[in-house]
Amino acid sequence: MLSFEFKNPVKLIFGEGQIEKLKEEVPQDAKVLILYGGGSVKKNGILDQVKVALKGNYYEEFGGILANPEYSVLVEALEVIKTKNIDYLLAVGGGSVIDGVKFLSSAALFEGDNPWDILSKRIRTEKGMPFGCVLTIPATGSEMNSGAVISRSEIKEKLSMGGPGLFPQFSILDPQVIATLPLRQIQNGIADAFVHVLEQYVTYPVDAWLQDRLSESILSTLIELAPRILEDPKDAKAASNFMWSCTMALNGLIQKGVPSDWGVHMIGHELTALYGIDHARTLAIVLEPYYKHQFEQKKEKLAQLGTRVFQLSGMSEEEIARQTINKIIEFMHSIGIPTKLSEYTDDYDGVDDIIAKRFEERGWLKMGERKDIGPAQVRTILQQSY
Repeated sequence: MLSFEFKNPVKLIFGEGQIEKLKEEVPQDAKVLILYGGGSVKKNGILDQVKVALKGNYYEEFGGILANPEYSVLVEALEVIKTKNIDYLLAVGGGSVIDGVKFLSSAALFEGDNPWDILSKRIRTEKGMPFGCVLTIPATGSEMNSGAVISRSEIKEKLSMGGPGLFPQFSILDPQVIATLPLRQIQNGIADAFVHVLEQYVTYPVDAWLQDRLSESILSTLIELAPRILEDPKDAKAASNFMWSCTMALNGLIQKGVPSDWGVHMIGHELTALYGIDHARTLAIVLEPYYKHQFEQKKEKLAQLGTRVFQLSGMSEEEIARQTINKIIEFMHSIGIPTKLSEYTDDYDGVDDIIAKRFEERGWLKMGERKDIGPAQVRTILQQSY
């Protein structure tokens, strides 16, 4: 097992009916900006619950933070923070809203002239404006980590940011919200969490026995609950386990002591930036060609995954590893996620060159757990994704 340090300061408040505990977590003298997405939190009553819990606090509202949080919209929210002297942020939504709030947390205290520099220059956030979360869409794990990804459509960029100043002070996770979600968001959440685990697991063995078992347990749980939650989002047992699995998939715990990859995400982000395809679905597009291209480097962990999670046996290690890739793609299809770029757009000719050039311009030359993926490899992987 590799050496590591681990600190996660986020207070999680999990369970049905927990939104009312907001009043215990948000300081009474705080001037709060409530941020949310497209308005579903108004229709399903969650925003009303939040307002009741914040009775006594001064608060403003800002809606319209949609999937793949858009920089131009966040700049508008930043202006509200400054003009209204806001000193506390509250994300009410899924990973995109929370990521947007993380950017605002950083930008509100940023001393530079251009907040986009936080992303383009990869400026680490040591201290941000305090914020909390009310999670409404399980998927990204952003409610319990310090990372965020922001899009800027005018230049077709999607970049990441992070730092110890971007952990939420608290996150409220009420599984009842899942019953109100559209099918597509549930599908995306399952796929997103599944790939989060794969990025931290399908690398190479370092004898991290417990970490491997933790990752395998999350994957097995997602496989088991997927048909239940897709058929009946009101299934309380499945909803609770779904929400908790998504959080555990990316709260930092399973990443400690092991190598991780994130190449699938880095390529997937570019597809979202160029085409607007849902984040989780771009990951599903990249998975198969990525694992096939990196097969020799990953086959030991792929075979372990196949044996322990998909119960494959009676074959050589290499054949189990190859069949495991097939099983992963079959799982994506079983939850309704297409896995070819051509199933999302007809305009894919030359995208391999565009994205490879972007990686080269940014100096992203050594990605993956073995630092052996650069622009040339990205081009080949994308050519196999159509």
